[in-house]
Amino acid sequence: MSDYRLVPEPVPAADLLKRATAGDRVAFEQILIVHEKLVLGTALRMTGRMEDAQDAAQEVFLRLFRNLKKFRTTDELRPWLYRVTINVCHDLRRRNSRQPSSWPEGLDPSTASPSPESAFDTLQRRLRMEIALAGLPEKERAALVLREVEGLSTREVAEILNSSEATVRSQICSARIKLRAAMDRAERRRS
Repeated sequence: MSDYRLVPEPVPAADLLKRATAGDRVAFEQILIVHEKLVLGTALRMTGRMEDAQDAAQEVFLRLFRNLKKFRTTDELRPWLYRVTINVCHDLRRRNSRQPSSWPEGLDPSTASPSPESAFDTLQRRLRMEIALAGLPEKERAALVLREVEGLSTREVAEILNSSEATVRSQICSARIKLRAAMDRAERRRS
């Protein structure tokens, strides 16, 4: 007799939402698992610190639990999660008024070049980028992260941030200019 486990069939997102709304905690946990990377990744990019990102993600999922009954379809869930994540991170930064740590967490050494010099240069560049990103005004950082890092459309970003598409485009343009200037200044200081 062989020892094997039956792998359950994936449950459609709409069914998970319906079951979670009815009080099924296992279904809610599955929703958390599906959206955990989205929320934590966005929070990390917004706060610059894994500890703060984890705190923010916990708050986002707590709010999701409290507001489950508001969702009729799963299409409403993802934009809501982005919007709440941005707001929670904004509140957390305002409350803590901390700067990102000197070595941001989330750097992936596996993406570094094989030579130690190249790896160090890559890490330094990523560090300068993280610091420059953290220095952007809150709204510009949120627009840039959602559009460029999370890959959302301008329309989706505008909906999440309760703004117009023109304003989002302007914020992203301004953020890019400021990032480039900050990176150039850091590069000149390095030379």
